[in-house]
Amino acid sequence: MSDNAISTIEVKARKLVRPEGGEASGSQEQIINDDNEASGSATGSHGQLIEQSEMLSIVIDDKSKTSRSFQERLNSLKREAQKSNLTPKIQKVPFILRENKDFEKYYEPRVVAVGPIHHGHPKFEYAENAKRRLAGAFIEENGIDAESLYNKIMAELQDLKNSYVEDVIKSYSDDELAWMFLVDGSAILHFIYCVVHEIRKLEELQIKKDQVAFAQQDLFLLENQLPFQLLQLLMTFILDNKKKETINNSIRDFIHSNKMTTDRPMETLPKNAYHLLDLLRKQLLICTQTAKECQTPHSFRNVTELIASGIRLKPTGKCCLDISFGNSCFFIGTLKLPSLVVDDSTAPKFLNLIAYEMCPDFMNNFDVTSYVCFLDSLIDHTEDVQELRKAHILINSLGSDKEVAKLFNKIGTDLVPNPDLYAEVQDAIEKHYNSKYISWMAQAYHSYFSSPWTFLALLGALFALFLSSVQAYYSWRPRN
Repeated sequence: MSDNAISTIEVKARKLVRPEGGEASGSQEQIINDDNEASGSATGSHGQLIEQSEMLSIVIDDKSKTSRSFQERLNSLKREAQKSNLTPKIQKVPFILRENKDFEKYYEPRVVAVGPIHHGHPKFEYAENAKRRLAGAFIEENGIDAESLYNKIMAELQDLKNSYVEDVIKSYSDDELAWMFLVDGSAILHFIYCVVHEIRKLEELQIKKDQVAFAQQDLFLLENQLPFQLLQLLMTFILDNKKKETINNSIRDFIHSNKMTTDRPMETLPKNAYHLLDLLRKQLLICTQTAKECQTPHSFRNVTELIASGIRLKPTGKCCLDISFGNSCFFIGTLKLPSLVVDDSTAPKFLNLIAYEMCPDFMNNFDVTSYVCFLDSLIDHTEDVQELRKAHILINSLGSDKEVAKLFNKIGTDLVPNPDLYAEVQDAIEKHYNSKYISWMAQAYHSYFSSPWTFLALLGALFALFLSSVQAYYSWRPRN
């Protein structure tokens, strides 16, 4: 009998019944005997009894089933608790972000599928052929033994599979995954090398310039990632150490060219990177920022309001976390922000970085999410974008200022930032904004000294007032 079955025991019993033609008293005796008791005919004091047989079923619930089920559930809780230190896995975009239909297109590749999540889709068939050409060129140019490489990938396959959530790889066999990793990984390394050093080679492989541009965007989608461990494994098979170093530096330069800020590149690639999207995030957060606990909630002000209160904008050439505020004189404040290039790739990059930070297994401070929310708080209208552009904080390669404002307002919807990350900056801005004396001086400065024309108009008004005063004085002064 299986552990999960309910036990049923059939017991044979005897019923002794007095015949109907018995004594006049008409009393009936019924006796139920177990099989363990004596069998045979029985005679009562009131007459002859007749034996009748029937079957009784006794159902016994298997209590061990409940006990085992509880133990299994308890063990599952312990296993989940032990996962707290696991590294983030490559997975699909969290459903809460995919619910926004306007952004759904930014999470899916446009020209090339990398890895298992979008593999095999008919619309990527042309790119599959291009990947095979790239992979073949990588193996041939670097003198790699393809069979040895494949065997090495098979030997490391379990570790590579652990970089993904189970749902996205369960439909593939080990052989299919190993071959996919070999082709996709080799193709990516050769593509990056060609983009950085020899772009003409891509044309020789029949890859057009527009496909190159879209493919670069596709390599930074959360659902289009390969483990960085795989790329490092592939590079160990390059025989020429100088070429190996060149390709490694190509990855660093490729990440730097695809970032959205104007800060300096990483000197070396971090050893603990998980994939290319993770590398892009690390490039954006290359500097460190100490979070200060948020004591009070803030009323966010847009750029136009800040300028009216005497706050100037100034670009800084550091990472996207490097936002600071200080007073340059007794009533003029300065808000420093990193310069940001806004183009067609800005939305997919920011949205996939946000999706990465929202993955349930990635413990982080929501740095990029908080930065996007901070920008969203500064931008409400077209005029705000104009002021940021004049200050060289936003470099608009997208189109009109209205499109940029709309972009950040849409991206910033339904995001949960880290309230402590920019608490110190927001506290200082709020203190400056709420000071009546500073606000009055700033408004006067903004009204009369913000441009040469307003200053000249003020001088003209003061001069006219002076002449009027002199005229009045001589009009009322008594003559000698």
